[in-house]
Amino acid sequence: MNLQSLQVKKLVKLIKDSFRVRKNVRPIYIDVGDNLDRLGAPQHQVIFGRRGSGKSCLLVEYLSAAPKDAITPIYILADEFKRLAYPDILIRLLVEILESMEQCRPWYRKVFSRHSATKAAVKELRALLDIAVEADVSEGHKLRNSENVDMALQPGKGVKLGLGEATEEVSSKMARFRERKIDTLERHLRDYKNAIVNVTKQWRAAHGCVLIDDFYLIPQERQPDVIDYLHRLLRDTDVYLKVATIRYRTTLLKNHPQTIGVELGQDVEEINLDRTLEDLETTQDFLYKMLSSMAEKVAVPEVRVLFNSDALQALTLASGGVPRDFLTIFVNAVEQAVAEGKPRWITPKHVNKGAGRQSYHTKLSHLKQDADSDAAGLERVLVDLMRFCLDEKGKTGFLVSQDESQRYAREHGFIQQLMDFKLIHVVEPDTSAASSRPGRYEAYTLDFALFMEPRRRGIEIVDFWKRGKDGHRVGVRESPVYHLERAGQIFDNTAANANAKTFFERADNEAATAEVPEENTKGEGSLQQILFDKHRNEK
Repeated sequence: MNLQSLQVKKLVKLIKDSFRVRKNVRPIYIDVGDNLDRLGAPQHQVIFGRRGSGKSCLLVEYLSAAPKDAITPIYILADEFKRLAYPDILIRLLVEILESMEQCRPWYRKVFSRHSATKAAVKELRALLDIAVEADVSEGHKLRNSENVDMALQPGKGVKLGLGEATEEVSSKMARFRERKIDTLERHLRDYKNAIVNVTKQWRAAHGCVLIDDFYLIPQERQPDVIDYLHRLLRDTDVYLKVATIRYRTTLLKNHPQTIGVELGQDVEEINLDRTLEDLETTQDFLYKMLSSMAEKVAVPEVRVLFNSDALQALTLASGGVPRDFLTIFVNAVEQAVAEGKPRWITPKHVNKGAGRQSYHTKLSHLKQDADSDAAGLERVLVDLMRFCLDEKGKTGFLVSQDESQRYAREHGFIQQLMDFKLIHVVEPDTSAASSRPGRYEAYTLDFALFMEPRRRGIEIVDFWKRGKDGHRVGVRESPVYHLERAGQIFDNTAANANAKTFFERADNEAATAEVPEENTKGEGSLQQILFDKHRNEK
């Protein structure tokens, strides 16, 4: 079997069809980690995973697969409400939840019991949502008229003073309207909870769950308020909250002026879908099983024959351990090999070209879409990191001091967010540094698409997946230290010339023209071969 066979073409088509997850279409879901079973537990849960880790796929599969006589699932996509201000976004979520619960009542209940507390609550919430918006507009319009009068009566300095006072009063009035809405929600929380208890007694199912996808798209400063209210609403009912989000784009708890939100391990259970490069063998094993399970659906008996001995490891590294990236790069690598007229199998060269074709442009696009006001600053930090690693130090890895991560929490958050956007990857969370540098460090690598295709000239690739005779990861302890104070300065420097697209174009023009070295075709003792042997023994 080669890459042009009918079975491989079917596999490529199956993978492409799996990329788009929609609520009304059952996805192609491979449950390698038993997460589907765990999601069915009667627990409030937060599901963490980077883009492409399978969060949406898991929720939509559960929506389709959950036994309707036992569980009533309600699916809500936060992307539809992300442009609303708080508390309108919470009101909109409540409308969706209560309306969906009402629709889950048996038909005969709707016919013979027309009065419903959930229906009445939805009507009140819709009215609250609409009236509040009209009030904001009305008050703002009235104050803008008074602002014009001030400008006419007080020329010169009076114009400036009048405009400032009116604008401040507009903000104050609108803030008071928002507070009134919040007060209304708090006063009626018990009423909404009672409505939920009553309607769930009418369901056939023993309990229900509210699945909120892409929770990280809700403004981060308001996420604790939203999840706090929903958790209090559903606590002590037969309905459980399941929230899917990205870890470092999410704030679940705040302590000022009072504790608001939920605590992991205390109020909610954590489900982690992220597979990282810290344990390359385990991550590669997981991704290989996922691909093998998909291949079995189209009668590809053994996926290993599609790779040469080093290509699977290269594919795992290039994907950063993210399932969707792994599958996307696999498809691109197959197409690359066929286009080159070398359809026997995939090689690391095909993988690197496949990764380069789709990776950093997509990831930068996601950063700009999801990071909101932080996007420009994070892009400057990314460019500075690449300059530091590739231009200044000539290495693909870097260290961050754990001591600095405590002193510069905001700046450490920039590094974590770039990791969530898959532009850098953690390879060891706790390590020492060589050359007698004191302290403990976190070790990272740039994403492979940032330097592998085209191959950058004059840089040392840190082979963190290998271990030396002393047991340490090769090159990790010798990596340069990136100081978080520097990240903060570049993030705040809006005048800095740091455009990622421009940096990539320049770097690509300067990239080496030398070919990637020939791959090892035997693979004795390689991680690839060890895993293949293990799979054969299991079978």
